[in-house]
Parts: sequence; structure tokens; C-alpha cells
Amino acid sequence: MNRRIEMLCLSALLWSSVGAAQAAECLPVAKAAWVRLPPVAMPMMAGFARIENPCKAPVSIVSAESLAFEDVSLHETREANGVSRMREVAALPIASGKAADLKPGGLHLMLHGPYQPLAIGEKVVITLKLADGRSLPVVFEVRKSAP
Repeated sequence: MNRRIEMLCLSALLWSSVGAAQAAECLPVAKAAWVRLPPVAMPMMAGFARIENPCKAPVSIVSAESLAFEDVSLHETREANGVSRMREVAALPIASGKAADLKPGGLHLMLHGPYQPLAIGEKVVITLKLADGRSLPVVFEVRKSAP
């Protein structure tokens, strides 16, 4: 009987370890990622996407980086008293089973200082950094306007 209990405990421990490993491996999913090409050459651009969290635990995006830009930061545009203002956002938490939409006029990525001119149809990788230290590389397509 004691052997049976030991085996059950060991089995439970293994399954909980597998579950924890799977949870740690679960990453958010980026969809419809695109960069808006400005009408004239500018030192700033904006990136948009839908970030879904299919994981059992919440995730938080705390920064971003790209080899295509000098700096990438998370920003939010808000309107107050008829004036549109943009501010940097320190973190973007996404609850389990929820999504965050990075879209024009709201949350978005500010892309400063492209290292080279971009053209419609080109693809750039922007890596989203999570609070737990993991990274999510996302391919963004350069477009004139929303897909």
C-alpha cells in the first residue's frame, strides 16, 4: 500500500512539473502585426497588432526592441478635453484568455529612428519583452494603412 501511495505522489509531482513547464512555455500570440509607413520620410513610425494571451497565467509586456529601429517603446494616445495626448506606457498587462489591441488612436508601438528607409510590403521583426524575462519576436509588415 505504501508503494502505491509513493507512486501516486510521484506521478502527481511529475504532472504538476509538466504543467508548470507548459505554463512557462506558453507565450502570447501576435496577429495582424503591421507598421504604418508615413506619407513622407520621418524619424518616427508606429506599430500595431492584436496580442492574445492563450496562457493560463497573465502576461505583461514591459518593453520592445528591434534591429530595424534605434528605439521601440509602448505608447498610448488618449483624448482629454478635446486634445489628443500621447504618453509612454510602462507595462501592458494581458489577463489569461484576453487580448490587447495595439491600434491607431490607442495603444501602439512608437518606432524611433529607422536604420534604413522601409517600403510597403517589407517585414521587420520587433521583439516584445515580457515581465518574466521571456521574449516574443513578432514579424510586422510595412503598410500604408490598416489591413
